[in-house]
Amino acid sequence: MSAAAPAVAAPNRRAGAGGTARRAAEAALFLGLGLYFAVPMIAVLLYSLATRWTAEVLPEAYTLTWWQSTLADPEILAAFQTTLVLATLTAAVDVALVVPAAYWARVRNPRIRPLVETSAAIPFALPYLVIGFALLQFSGIVAPGLQGTFPLVVLGHCAIAFPFVYWAVDGSMAAAGIERLSEAGETCGAPPWQIIRRIVFPNITPGIVSGSLLAFATSFGEFALTQMVGRGIYTIPIWSASAIRSYSGESGDFNRLAVVTMISFFVLFVLSAIVVYFNRGQAARLLPGAATVDKREQP
Repeated sequence: MSAAAPAVAAPNRRAGAGGTARRAAEAALFLGLGLYFAVPMIAVLLYSLATRWTAEVLPEAYTLTWWQSTLADPEILAAFQTTLVLATLTAAVDVALVVPAAYWARVRNPRIRPLVETSAAIPFALPYLVIGFALLQFSGIVAPGLQGTFPLVVLGHCAIAFPFVYWAVDGSMAAAGIERLSEAGETCGAPPWQIIRRIVFPNITPGIVSGSLLAFATSFGEFALTQMVGRGIYTIPIWSASAIRSYSGESGDFNRLAVVTMISFFVLFVLSAIVVYFNRGQAARLLPGAATVDKREQP
């Protein structure tokens, strides 16, 4: 008995040492990732508050002048308003189109599923400028009055954000087993639109919220397609590009750009935090096959 005790204790010590090393490696990895993401944003924040920052490690002095002048600039405020409205409409239109389409392709007519998936892959196969040029050509033939208008920009943003919404929603449908839920609704005599509203939407909420955030972020930061399709549509990315092109070397030129960058980061960070809070404990349901795993884990 006494001879066996040291033999058992030795593996336990080795296992404990291995666990400690693994935890230390994980902590170092997360610390490195945290610094990788945090340091650039801290530098932008400091630059938005700096009066002068040249050869020193930190700014020589700090001021709120750049924040005050930026938030009081009607051109920047209008650009933020346009960007937020455009991103919100993009997310709403994509969700309204994707949910019925994904449901129909998965439940009602699986034969069109390859077509829908191919449509979702097109924005990744083609540059956004090509998509914008195609929109201009098509609208010039079908509806010339749409060219250069805000609705055409919304359509362009919906096209490039469609894959993110579709894959999030489709994965959530697969995880929820939407086919069986739809059959149960039909057994109870519910029509298709009632099934979508009362059964499909509540069970794929994590996918809808995640897809909406991705569509919002895609639209919020899009520059090339907006500039090509929308003449006179002034968004934050277009304002930022104009600020860089028109740099005159005067104090405050890039400080105001840093302020706009921080505000944009804050908006997207808050939305991401809301999505994480809203989907807490449900992230695994976005993965195909999650419903099967859940059933196996049930006693």
